[in-house]
Amino acid sequence: MLKIEKMHLSLAWLNFIVSEPFYLFHFLVFFSYFVVRCSSAQVLTPDTTHNLLRREVQALLGFSVFAVIKMVKEETWEGFIADTLFFAKVFLFAIALFMDYHLALWYLVLFFVMYILTQQPGYQGLGTSNQLTPLQLETLLTEGNTSRFWLVEFRALCSSNCIRTSRFFSELSVTYSNKNLSFGIVDLGLFPNIAEKFGITVGVNMGQLPTYILFENALEVRRFPEVDFEAKAIHTTPISKVIISFMEFFHLIDPKSVCMMKHPS
Repeated sequence: MLKIEKMHLSLAWLNFIVSEPFYLFHFLVFFSYFVVRCSSAQVLTPDTTHNLLRREVQALLGFSVFAVIKMVKEETWEGFIADTLFFAKVFLFAIALFMDYHLALWYLVLFFVMYILTQQPGYQGLGTSNQLTPLQLETLLTEGNTSRFWLVEFRALCSSNCIRTSRFFSELSVTYSNKNLSFGIVDLGLFPNIAEKFGITVGVNMGQLPTYILFENALEVRRFPEVDFEAKAIHTTPISKVIISFMEFFHLIDPKSVCMMKHPS
């Protein structure tokens, strides 16, 4: 039974890699190194092969250290995967440069093609949050027949910041949703025109995304990131601390709902 579950899990991961161009391209590029390495074994001198093996071991140890550090520091798996793939490409380029600079240039070209053609997918789960269109959001806020509070995340999955944090908001909605507090997600990649209405600047680097706004009876009571007078976002706080600060603020204005979250009936 356990073997069957492991087999299904392996098949699910294989299907996920094949179905997502971002992961498929990375898998093929990294796998190509083993092909090149086996082919070059007959061409390289014994001394070069020995030195190359040492560099490979050093690169593997260095990559492992970076991966462990990122696993501890990163808040989401999406952020961890993005950083580890980046470090893996750096170490692969360094090893290829040791073998032959022509090979290293080819890998640079492949990395650039992957950057242009593929994009890391965000977390697909919604938790108990609602995927909203601008019209749905406006209706929910103005009619006032649902939750008293709405915490809305404005995101665009073409932004690396939004991809990194896509899992966190959905998981938090499962923990904190109740009859007085609901969670919503608006995709500014699909509805860019609504950004100006809510005072969100969607620039080239999308520094204000994701933006979190807490509404009480259709009125904005708090938002993150805050924006200065020059319309530049102040966005340095970890997302986990941002959501916690929202929950603390929500506790101040509606302590009974927080008690219901801690002691559900």
